[in-house]
Amino acid sequence: MQLFYITNRPDVALVAEKYGVDRVWVDLETRGKELRQKNLDTVKSHHCIEDISKIKPRLTAAEMMVRINSWYEDSAWEIEKVLEAGADWIMLPYWKTVEEVNQFLNVVKGRCKTSLLLETKEAVNCVDDVLTLGGFDEMHIGINDLCISYGKTFLFEMLTDGTVEFLCKKFKSVGIPYGFGGIARLGEGLLPAEKVLMEHYRLGSTRVILSRSFCDYEGRSIEDIEKVFRQNVEALRQYEATLPQMSKERLLENRQEVICIVKEIVQSMQLAKENGE
Repeated sequence: MQLFYITNRPDVALVAEKYGVDRVWVDLETRGKELRQKNLDTVKSHHCIEDISKIKPRLTAAEMMVRINSWYEDSAWEIEKVLEAGADWIMLPYWKTVEEVNQFLNVVKGRCKTSLLLETKEAVNCVDDVLTLGGFDEMHIGINDLCISYGKTFLFEMLTDGTVEFLCKKFKSVGIPYGFGGIARLGEGLLPAEKVLMEHYRLGSTRVILSRSFCDYEGRSIEDIEKVFRQNVEALRQYEATLPQMSKERLLENRQEVICIVKEIVQSMQLAKENGE
């Protein structure tokens, strides 16, 4: 499983790289995100292009991935600046049409690897045409915004209602590498991280974002950050090594457990909303 970690701190980026993170992720996306996710406990980025050039020269193993803004009139300018700063990967978020994807790829022109972040129902509706277009290197399903786009209550409903599985099968059929969502540290998360990882394995996902709860570094010393990161990655890798030994029946059983847990979470969230909590 390839691991992505979002940070604009060079010292934290080096810790992430040291313990096996495959991509350090600088997040430039701000357009429309605050409005979409205003009631959600999600990370709103304050990264800038200069963060790329501060971190990239110090990396020796991990790649630099940059999420730009969704397609707009200045996207070409933004892409040029990101490439100049040293991005190995550029991710296009919140696309809704084949035309947006095509314009993105035409500007990048193969100068770095490209990742498409699928997180709208419009993208789901045109995904076959995008896969036919081709020319990109991977697909990632952003279940937070996809949940909002479909008017769902809890992000992992996208996993239990079959949407993620439907998309993964399409990506697999054309040989495009893919992943979805993020992962908390083992033993944590409303939906336990272990159960999410089992679904990644069942669905053939090969990449995941390490969430804020995986290593929340606010207020921590770099020594503490390194300790927490090492422990959490080691635990994740040890658990990941057990997944190939699990039977198909056990993976399907886990899926049913996930469905039940998510249903309970949704009911609880809806009740809290009705009670004004």
